[in-house]
Amino acid sequence: MEDEEKPPLAGNHDWMSRLPAKLLDVPLWNLAIPGSHDSMSFCLDVSSPVQQSEPSFIRVLDRLFPCCTRPCVLRWATTQQSVLSDQCELGIRFLDLRIAKKPKGGGTLFFAHGIYTLMTVKEALSELATWLEAHPKEIVIISCSHFDSLTDEDHVRLVDFILRLFGKKLCSSRETPTLRSCWFSGQQVVVSYDDQQMTLQHPELWPGVPYWYADSPDPMKVLAYLDQHKHSGRPAGFYAIGLNLTEDVPYVILHPFQNMRKMTVRALSLLLHWTNEQIPGSEGGGVNILCCDFVDVSQFCSLVIGLNYKLLRGAGPFAADPICMVPGASQWDVSGCCHSNHTGDPV
Repeated sequence: MEDEEKPPLAGNHDWMSRLPAKLLDVPLWNLAIPGSHDSMSFCLDVSSPVQQSEPSFIRVLDRLFPCCTRPCVLRWATTQQSVLSDQCELGIRFLDLRIAKKPKGGGTLFFAHGIYTLMTVKEALSELATWLEAHPKEIVIISCSHFDSLTDEDHVRLVDFILRLFGKKLCSSRETPTLRSCWFSGQQVVVSYDDQQMTLQHPELWPGVPYWYADSPDPMKVLAYLDQHKHSGRPAGFYAIGLNLTEDVPYVILHPFQNMRKMTVRALSLLLHWTNEQIPGSEGGGVNILCCDFVDVSQFCSLVIGLNYKLLRGAGPFAADPICMVPGASQWDVSGCCHSNHTGDPV
């Protein structure tokens, strides 16, 4: 195989610009793209109230015992620990941004997952815009969703800010974006905006990206759910597969000393093994965006990026053996590597 057809072994900050020429005209929704689930949860504010959309009994507990409720919510709502620019350096190209307005936050918009973030929407998107300036051949998909407590006026102001911030870098929803077409037009940003009224008014905004997730703390049930959906056929455009686990009240009660990170790390070997077996593309079971929690604790990004090389020759030589892209390290040195079995022990 030619050198250009070998997957990168180190550094994913510019992985799109290093893909082989044969992949440059593939629609972005037929490539394998690493994403982060609840991308902004690294900066949740333990002093903030729980979201208005949380169940009523959680909100009652928060009013009565905030010193207990909020730290507990923080433990289970934190799904990332790296800032956006660092996530992009790791290779993340899909950002799951859940936007909300605090009850007494004025017109300022934040993000939320159980509780609200410290960082505002404008601060986070400005950080991303700066990163994109330094990486002109990388394309990022921004999924804006949930919009907890936003008014119509809030939507208008937010969309106006997005259009002004990214300008000509925005990919039109009326086109079929490929790496080559985006580079030619200087486009770097696909904005998925989960509000039909706004997407109808602005062709720069894409409809909400379907996100498959199992809503279960059991990794076996998560994978069974995803396999079932894959067998039913994939959506025509962008879509995301969530490898994230979800706690429920019984699980939290039975695991008082655990948190989302511990639960995720324990399941990583199984989740990454499944990921390594996937193939991107337009076929019925073809994957597109794959999202994970704590994207910086494993080789998740490199693994997903490596799936694209299966497109070069069908399943290709990369389908037979696991791909581990840890420079200078053996499979024995990788925590949660795809080469280990379901218990996390090397095989």
